[in-house]
Amino acid sequence: MSVIVLLHGASSSGKTTLAKALQAQAPAPFLRLSFDTYRDGGALPPPDRRDWPQIRAAVFEGLHRSLAGFADSGCNLIVEHILDTPGWRRRLQTLLCAHQVLFVGLFTPTDLLARRERARGDRRIGSAAEDAARIHAGLRYDLTLDGTAAPETNARHVLGALAEPCAARSAFFTG
Repeated sequence: MSVIVLLHGASSSGKTTLAKALQAQAPAPFLRLSFDTYRDGGALPPPDRRDWPQIRAAVFEGLHRSLAGFADSGCNLIVEHILDTPGWRRRLQTLLCAHQVLFVGLFTPTDLLARRERARGDRRIGSAAEDAARIHAGLRYDLTLDGTAAPETNARHVLGALAEPCAARSAFFTG
């Protein structure tokens, strides 16, 4: 069984920064994977292409299967994701059910999201606030974190949660 830390938060919430801090502090090796891993590595066409809507579903199905493939192969994962499309959570529940998942909600104030989004310059302005307003609705997390806290502090919280004995199934699999 692999360990999967699923970081869920709006765009610009600090998932990547937290994932890097967590990867650096973890006592065991973790792969850090996300849509951005494939996009920024040049494996995917840019999402602003006209034909993106035709391939989007297949790309994300491939991403989700790749996560399961790495986990099924024995790799521990830190996954940065935004569950913004109906059916994705259910699909990942099916694909990742054999593994230990820590479902982490990263909450960052809207004004900070907007500042980060502008500073990045690679996102549609306003998309982070739109994400934040809807992606956490109805979800229960194993751990919630403040996106304004130092990434190293949040990484220690995640590692502390992983060190606790698993008394119950991850909140990711309920609902």
